[in-house]
Amino acid sequence: MDVKVEIIKQLEVLPYDRQCRVLDFTRTLVKTVQAGSSGSQLLRFAGTIRADDLQVMERAIEDYCERIDI
Repeated sequence: MDVKVEIIKQLEVLPYDRQCRVLDFTRTLVKTVQAGSSGSQLLRFAGTIRADDLQVMERAIEDYCERIDI
């Protein structure tokens, strides 16, 4: 199934205001796409962070991430 064709089919049955919402949503998705580096490009950095620094980072993540500060 071609995704674009299916999206168009679904859009055709939506009222105009809903079509506009879909358009806004797709524009938001396009803006949030971030270009990054491939893993192979990052391999040259493997092993460059000292082990003790990695432990400090790991502790900070465990202690402070995913917490809510009310």
